[in-house]
Amino acid sequence: MSATTTPAATAPRPVSPRPSRSGGTRRGEAGAGWLFVSPVILILGTFLLVPVLMALWVSFSDWSGRGSPLSPNVSFIGLDNYAAITTEGLATRDFGTALRNNAWYVLLVVPLQTALSLFLAVLVSRRILRARGFFRTAFYFPSVTSSVAITVLWMFLFSFAGPVNAIIAWFGGEGPNWFRDPRGLVHVALSGLGVTSGPDALTQNTALGLSWWDWLAGPSVAMFALILMAVFTTSGTFMLLFIAALQNVGYDLTEASMMDGANAWQRFWRITLPQLRPTLFTVVTLGLIGCWQVFDQIYTGTQGDPAKTTMTPAYLSYTAAFGNNNWGIGAAIAFILFLIIIVFTIFQRWALRDRPVSRRRIRAYQSSAQRKGAAS
Repeated sequence: MSATTTPAATAPRPVSPRPSRSGGTRRGEAGAGWLFVSPVILILGTFLLVPVLMALWVSFSDWSGRGSPLSPNVSFIGLDNYAAITTEGLATRDFGTALRNNAWYVLLVVPLQTALSLFLAVLVSRRILRARGFFRTAFYFPSVTSSVAITVLWMFLFSFAGPVNAIIAWFGGEGPNWFRDPRGLVHVALSGLGVTSGPDALTQNTALGLSWWDWLAGPSVAMFALILMAVFTTSGTFMLLFIAALQNVGYDLTEASMMDGANAWQRFWRITLPQLRPTLFTVVTLGLIGCWQVFDQIYTGTQGDPAKTTMTPAYLSYTAAFGNNNWGIGAAIAFILFLIIIVFTIFQRWALRDRPVSRRRIRAYQSSAQRKGAAS
């Protein structure tokens, strides 16, 4: 007796068309993708990549600023522009002074604005805090205010007869002439201890036209006022990034650590902060880029004074190119600044990388867990 077959069993199964793939992409998708992004690529190439390449050529040429930098009258001079700002001479001393000022600016602004923005984010993220929206807006408001307006206001606040010195006078002190005092803060502190000059090892050895004693002078009083302004105006922006990251922090790990007896600082340092590492990398990277490129505050406020102690490489590049018509030197300074930013970004990416847990820490954790289990 032959077994009967049902129509469902005998019906042929539909065969789905096998897509033609190239590298995991269906035929035509790659072309459509390039078609949609081509306007952006064209715009970026025209207004970003081409000017950067032309500026790179200017840094290796003797272009005088007249005519096209690609004309036959412009000659290739190699590394002469770079040598002019890295060997002995006035240009070298100005470049070393600008690097010194900006290095102290970065060294103080980046940690302070990162710590303050993280503190504000944790503060306004607490559920017990009332009017959290108001405080978030208030802390963020300086970041959306014009940098020119903030600089003009800051120049007024820190003037010799301004409100800041008036507040210092209320407490019995005497405020400095903030934007007219070229002394470095480290030298000011040492002079208070009776040290007015450094050892011969620091005063006789130089780098980029400055002695090591001058490199270690610290930011000037005028630059310190600008440092406070930078921390005040940028912490609100980075606060928003940390707020967004804190909303994604898993509460289950925090609750488990609370059950293990961890206090608030241990929960923040061991649980919360490691989960904020990607955001911390973003904040530090943006802070480094912004601090090394500081220009608006210098151009609007001090223009490098007093005694060039607030001059930065970005402002020096501008004055060399547009003020003194040394376009090759200005472009060379800009590309040296670009390399500095790249090096600092790579370094802090290495410093904030995910590190594997060592065997010693694993054994210590296991032994601690065993002791807690035996005690319980």
